[in-house]
Amino acid sequence: MKQLIFQAYFLVIFTAAIYGQSEWTVLKPNNSGLPSISIKCLAIDASGNIWIGGNLGSLTRYDNGDWTVYSGYGIPGPAYCIALDASDNIWIGSQGYGLTKFDGANSTVYNASNSGLPDNAVQSVIVDNIGRVWAGTAGGVAIFDGTDWTIYNTSNSNLPHNWIYSFALDNDNNMWVGTGGGLAKSDGSGWAVYTSSNSGLPDNYVFSIAIDTNGDKWIGTLSGGLAKFNDSGWTVYNQSNSGLPANRVDCIVIDDSGNKWIGTTGGGLAKFDDSNWTIFDESNSPLPYNAVYALAIEANGNKWIGTYGGLAVYREDGIVAFEEDLSSVPTDFELCKNYPNPFNPGTTITYTIPMTEFVSITVYDMLGKEVTILVDGKKPAGHYRVDFNASGLPSGMYFYTLQAGAYRSTKKMLLFR
Repeated sequence: MKQLIFQAYFLVIFTAAIYGQSEWTVLKPNNSGLPSISIKCLAIDASGNIWIGGNLGSLTRYDNGDWTVYSGYGIPGPAYCIALDASDNIWIGSQGYGLTKFDGANSTVYNASNSGLPDNAVQSVIVDNIGRVWAGTAGGVAIFDGTDWTIYNTSNSNLPHNWIYSFALDNDNNMWVGTGGGLAKSDGSGWAVYTSSNSGLPDNYVFSIAIDTNGDKWIGTLSGGLAKFNDSGWTVYNQSNSGLPANRVDCIVIDDSGNKWIGTTGGGLAKFDDSNWTIFDESNSPLPYNAVYALAIEANGNKWIGTYGGLAVYREDGIVAFEEDLSSVPTDFELCKNYPNPFNPGTTITYTIPMTEFVSITVYDMLGKEVTILVDGKKPAGHYRVDFNASGLPSGMYFYTLQAGAYRSTKKMLLFR
């Protein structure tokens, strides 16, 4: 039965924190709708809803003050990992319960008994640019196209280990896979394998992977710290040679400015700007626990941090809520990064104008050819958002330009198919 929890006490506290421009808010079951103190995974959908998986409760959604705990919807176990597809389905991996597709009302469960899933322990999940679901299990990689299953394991491929912990898709549509035996790359025709024996990978247990706008791979390991891998080779960051606070790296996200946010076990949260390290832990911040298992960043810059001891929200210049964006009067022009990015096929662009102006937002392709006009008219001062649907357009880089009076700003976005 769906439990919609709307707690007045929490709203007062959370709203006060937001409007007081607090940098931190900490959420636990005693002050929010969270059913569990231990957070295992986070995802943000195109509407800005936060999807949360923890050790208790199947799945939780946070939507600007409303908490929805989904139980009794056929989701067999707690969400260990979450991925979103282009049709707004939530794909949930559970330890021991297989893979579940949830559309907000109905669930379809795939397990080792009723499908081609090789093992019911699903530790990672991602949706690729053609809509296939990749599930990382204790029995190898399972790829589901909606009808058929393709399985890769140590017995039928060069995959170095059957335990799969992480996925990341690069700009060339290669899938990078973190395993218990090293890092693997699938280009659709075969596997390339990187281990501590044949490369600069510092540890063969690869728990997390993120890829930046330069194509550099950032790889988090069990005990070897963080590795950066590109055409120039390998660079390793650990407790001995850098500001990384712990050598176990469970999660990595990269913000619009290229900063790496790194969740560790034992050392808290680290921010790395390619030169400097900033550490947030229980001793110097409100971070509720030093084991950080999940990270996600909203379009407005709020960082959601899932820990073993609760959920934290952090933003350097003060937490921003969608309600605040709409009600406050802006003082500057601003064109924000679209979210999600990369996207397929829809994304949302937000912008602000401090006075009444004629506003246009135009999308261009890589050659500078106009694709569509999203906004074209006079707008009063305020905060706005507009959706862009790229159905029918080819994969690639696109640009969107805001023109408002004398103000002009252009940003880029990446469509993946």
